[in-house]
Amino acid sequence: MRIGELAERAGTTTRALRYYESRGLLPARRDAQGHRSYDERDLRLLTQIRTLRDFGFELEETRPFVECLRAGHPEGDSCPASLGVYRRKLDQLDALIGELRAVREQVGAQLVRAEKAREALAADAGVPGGPEPRCELGGQQR
Repeated sequence: MRIGELAERAGTTTRALRYYESRGLLPARRDAQGHRSYDERDLRLLTQIRTLRDFGFELEETRPFVECLRAGHPEGDSCPASLGVYRRKLDQLDALIGELRAVREQVGAQLVRAEKAREALAADAGVPGGPEPRCELGGQQR
């Protein structure tokens, strides 16, 4: 199949395919007329790359999976190098989750502090709900 058909079947662009070719992830075979030529194996490589990219893997992180498929393995993640990439990605995700939890705790604490301050203002003013806070930036009432 030609590059346009492969791009359409893989749900990507011909530009992306040329880029993958330049990075050595997609083979650069040519037919007798000099046109790029692809087969079902290439579609499988692209499917693997796109799936991993959708999961947040960097393009270079897909290389061990592609090489595993090219070596004839039934799945791109059945090789030790691919498993190593999975492990590193899980470590990165765990670190990000930890960072997000810390930020969530800080935002939650700020919300509790802000709600208590608003309640204290309302109690001081003697008005249910209290006075509307002033916008510090624009000097306007909200």
